Amino acid sequence: MAGSVNKVILLGNLGRDPEIRSMQTGSRMASFSIATSKRWKDKVTQEQKDKTSWHNIVVFGDGLVDIVEKYVKKGSKIYIEGELQTRKWQDQDGNDRYTTEVILQGYNSNLTLLDSRNSINNEVSNQSNNTPSEPSKKISDNSDSPEMEDDIPF
Repeated sequence: MAGSVNKVILLGNLGRDPEIRSMQTGSRMASFSIATSKRWKDKVTQEQKDKTSWHNIVVFGDGLVDIVEKYVKKGSKIYIEGELQTRKWQDQDGNDRYTTEVILQGYNSNLTLLDSRNSINNEVSNQSNNTPSEPSKKISDNSDSPEMEDDIPF
């Protein structure tokens, strides 16, 4: 096998409002947690069982952070694609601690808002240069072009 892949896909609900912070470089980042749930029926007791897993999400790129800040709130249902990253840090006692996060940064990330109240800005993807694409791109205004008709069917 040539190369490798680091891709995480999650669909879940936010457990808290996103935290927006400014970094020393002047750019901003957002962090929040997503809950994903698994449901099954116990074969022995026939009882419904649930298991919830929590995932830490970190978003970089001012355009995508702006979208998170404006539209993503506690309880929001979102779909994300990102990269898994584990970082090491030290607690107050000097002990090494590890945190695994899903990172949304660059062109390989995707954040889709699934709540009906967010249907206007339904999908935000990081295509390149940390700039989110518009979900419904505006057709350029070519009023000088004789080929353009006034009656556009969409």
